[in-house]
Amino acid sequence: MKIFILIILFTYSLFSKVDQKQLELGEKLYKNTCISCHGVNGEGNDDMNLIVKSRNLSKSILTKEQTYFIIKDGAHYWGAKSDIMPAFKYVFKDYEIRALSSYISEIFNPNIKQTIKKEFLKSGNIIKENISKMLKVGEKVFKRNCSLCHGIKGEGDGIAIDSLEDSIFPYNLTKTILSTQQMFLYVKYGGHAWGTHKSDMPAWGKKYDNFTLKSVVKYVDEVLRDNKY
Repeated sequence: MKIFILIILFTYSLFSKVDQKQLELGEKLYKNTCISCHGVNGEGNDDMNLIVKSRNLSKSILTKEQTYFIIKDGAHYWGAKSDIMPAFKYVFKDYEIRALSSYISEIFNPNIKQTIKKEFLKSGNIIKENISKMLKVGEKVFKRNCSLCHGIKGEGDGIAIDSLEDSIFPYNLTKTILSTQQMFLYVKYGGHAWGTHKSDMPAWGKKYDNFTLKSVVKYVDEVLRDNKY
C-alpha cells in the first residue's frame, strides 16, 4: 500500500498544473494517434474491426492520473487481457503522455473524480459489526461467481474463457489500476456504465447488496491484487 500512496503523490505533482499549451499538445497527439480507435468524440470508432472495441472515453471511470499510466504502460500491463491498447512509452516522451492524458480527461470526462465520490457515497457506510465479516463474505462470493471468468487467483484465467462461444477478456485483477471505490462502482453497475462495449462484465448490483459487493472488492484489494498502483 505504501507504493500505492507514493504513486498517487507522484502523479499528483505531475498533474497539479494543466495549461493551455499542454492541452493543445494533447489535442494534437490525440488527433494524430488516438482518434482512429477512440473516435472524434471519444466514443469509439465503429469502423475499426476490433475484437474488443475501444473504450468510450466519455464514460471512462479512469482518472487523469490513471489514464497517464494506461497510455504509458499499455492496458495489458494493468490487467487487460487484450493488447489493443499499446504502451506509448516507446513512442512518446513523458511530457507528451502527460499532455495526452490531460487532454483526454479534461475534454471527455472532466468530472470523473466527483462522479466517483458522489456515486460511491450513495452506497452508504458499513456498520462496525460487519467489517470483520467482509473478507469471508467477499471470498465466498468471488469464488462462487467472479472466479468463473477471473480465475480463483484473479488472474483472468477462469474456466469461462474456454467454454463460451464468444471471446471474453476478463481482467487480471491482481494488476488492476482501479481504486476500491472504482472497483465497487464497476462491479455494481457493470462495464457498460463505464465505457466498455462488450457485455462480459455484468451489473452485479442487480443481484447483490452493497455490503456484499464491497466485501468482494475488499477481498480483491487485500488478498488478490499486488497493489502496484
